[in-house]
Amino acid sequence: MTTSDNRPAALAASRPTTKSKNARREAIIGWLFVLPALLMYAMFVLLPLLMSIQYSFFRWNGIGPMTWVGFDNYTRVLSDPDLLGTILNSFRLVFFFSFIPVALGLVVASVMHRMATGRLGAVSRTVLFLPQIIPLVAAGIIWGWLLALPGLINELLEAVGLSALTRAWLGDFTWALPAVGLIGVWVLLGFCTVLLWTGMSKLDPALYESARIDGASWFNEFISITVPLLRNEIGVCLTVTVIAALAAFDIVYISTAGGPGNATAVPGIQIYILAFTEQRIGPASALAVILTLLVLVIIIPIQRLNREIK
Repeated sequence: MTTSDNRPAALAASRPTTKSKNARREAIIGWLFVLPALLMYAMFVLLPLLMSIQYSFFRWNGIGPMTWVGFDNYTRVLSDPDLLGTILNSFRLVFFFSFIPVALGLVVASVMHRMATGRLGAVSRTVLFLPQIIPLVAAGIIWGWLLALPGLINELLEAVGLSALTRAWLGDFTWALPAVGLIGVWVLLGFCTVLLWTGMSKLDPALYESARIDGASWFNEFISITVPLLRNEIGVCLTVTVIAALAAFDIVYISTAGGPGNATAVPGIQIYILAFTEQRIGPASALAVILTLLVLVIIIPIQRLNREIK
């Protein structure tokens, strides 16, 4: 009797141990699946970041011995008008790379959600997303041809009687940066539109039907239902596009190489010039670290605001 009475208690005591072993085994298996990605991330992201931070405190040409200079590289970057100008240019690109694609993407996705269905909707989404498939280098080359003085844009302006507006868009000190921004709008609009359209397709149609019964217009539905319920998707779009603007390199390098003068120079271009043309690894690393901090300072509040609104 004593043995049989103690058996259920012994089984109950062994269950937590069995569950903990299973949970530990599952955790180990999960980490084994994640480990290759973590190793790649550490090798190609964390290690270069730590090395950049290290180099930013030295004077080094990439070949000879390094000389400790402390925060001198950061002081030079923050006191150089040309280097600060590249940071200001990247913030100007945020308007073109982020705000315009997100705003237009909301409108275009809303129209597609209401009107474009079936094959027409699939074709329109494919056409809009096509710039994401094209390499950025190819996009820069194509738009360089279109915006050149004998390019298609100027030919269209001449065809409609606006020849006074023609110019070398990428070679004009005033219009070069907006022209590069236009390329960014073209590249990122499809991404924002498809992502926002996917979010809209998950919304409950009953919400819109109720609003229509109450006499709400399309604009009222858009402001009161669509935009508030797409907070997550809008947050993702803002995060991706702001990073693309601040870290821009491919499009700018191919289309203008930072010119004319420094009109379209951005930190990515200047880091490349300092490191690989002028062999000034220290200032290049310091500018890269400052750019990383700027990205974090902007992106973290966006993420926190998005979580708080939930």
